[in-house]
Amino acid sequence: MTSTWAAAEVGTAQLGDARRTARLMTLVETLAAHPTASIADACGSWAGTKGAYRFLSSPAIVPAAITAAHRSATLDRMQAQEHALVLAIQDTTELNFTSHPALAGRGRLSRPGQYGLLVHSVLAVSATGVPLGLLHQQSWTRDPATIGQATTRRQRPISEKESQRWLDGQEATLAALPPDVDVLTIADAEADIYDLLAAPRRAGADLLLRATHNRRLVTEPEDELAYLWTTLDAAPCAGRYTITLGPTPTRREREATLQIRFQTVTMAPPHHHRHRAQCQPLTVGAILVTEEDPPAGVEAVSWRLLTTLPVSSLAAALALVEAYTLRWRIERYHFVLKSGCRLEALQLDTVERLERALAVYAVVAWRLLWLTYLAREEPEGDGEGVLTPGEAVVLRAWMEQHRHTWPEQPTTREVVRAIACLGGFLGRRGDGEPGVTVLWRGLRTLELLVAGYHLAQAQRSPGPPP
Repeated sequence: MTSTWAAAEVGTAQLGDARRTARLMTLVETLAAHPTASIADACGSWAGTKGAYRFLSSPAIVPAAITAAHRSATLDRMQAQEHALVLAIQDTTELNFTSHPALAGRGRLSRPGQYGLLVHSVLAVSATGVPLGLLHQQSWTRDPATIGQATTRRQRPISEKESQRWLDGQEATLAALPPDVDVLTIADAEADIYDLLAAPRRAGADLLLRATHNRRLVTEPEDELAYLWTTLDAAPCAGRYTITLGPTPTRREREATLQIRFQTVTMAPPHHHRHRAQCQPLTVGAILVTEEDPPAGVEAVSWRLLTTLPVSSLAAALALVEAYTLRWRIERYHFVLKSGCRLEALQLDTVERLERALAVYAVVAWRLLWLTYLAREEPEGDGEGVLTPGEAVVLRAWMEQHRHTWPEQPTTREVVRAIACLGGFLGRRGDGEPGVTVLWRGLRTLELLVAGYHLAQAQRSPGPPP
């Protein structure tokens, strides 16, 4: 029996046969309960494992159909919660299968001698930082024949470059969201592309990008040269702002006091653009964020941001800086996808099968991340609303048996911390909120307890378990 959440996320997938959709729901639920396990270990039986591999091997299973079902559920979530603004955060990651030479169709990665495929995702995030679901995801492999073609890159249209992925993500975002929902697309320095900034957008759709090019500015008189970096550096400090920087592979969590400068500028079209004669200057808001007195030996925060939104006050600049700090949600999503779900450990033999697995695990990774941040950003929500009926019964029984106080209507934070306790979270003063790793361990334990509960129920009554 599939859980309510799995049916809600992928139950509408159009796979050509209701049995395939049923298998998908079962597979999503099974892998979500055992995200770090291999497919065989997660399925727990030869029949289940055989069914999972048959599903991933079937040419009838189109990954885009799975993504479309999850996207539909994401839109339902937005409408139910009446989000007036959605952050559409884009990023690209690499799936490294260098150690799996039997994977047919893999391509080269950024580093010489490494092979796999690339994945570009657009994650919808609420203004408070809760991941709502995927709006778009695409994967591709690099043709080995393109090695050494960097010298001709500027001569090729953007449609023939990997840079096109940022425009595709933006187009997919606008196609998915209803016109009454404002959307702010957020991306890192790779997205600082003239064509993306110049692309037509509907009202209420804007961009917030980290700048990477020191672009020439349009000036009066025209013979004076001015550039983005020097213009921003010369702007007066408008104010200071203290933020908490989350942990990354290269830094610990810490607080940083930032100086904020901003300016409205008009950027000239790039000299190397293939259609420069048809390109128009772009007026954007530019924000410079620099850290005051960083700790010794620590690289100071320094962000140059470009936005299509007006930046006419410190309050407007600070709101955009806060929004940009949420860009790391998608890096955490890709971390869960690769490290939490161990996607790079799959021993599938073709890229086509891997792409089907990616579509399934993409939903699993989202749910893990959603639970993590839902408890942090919306802690007072309905906790049992994130559980299936069986999970709610078992979690309550486990908490009461271990002499924990358990309210009649637990909050989201209480439920997520209880799941984390099953994964080894101690909840001591100073421990902070549970992270993704301890949550997926807790979910696996909870699933085992629920399975035992269902078996016990089946022994007592022939009726279906809750």
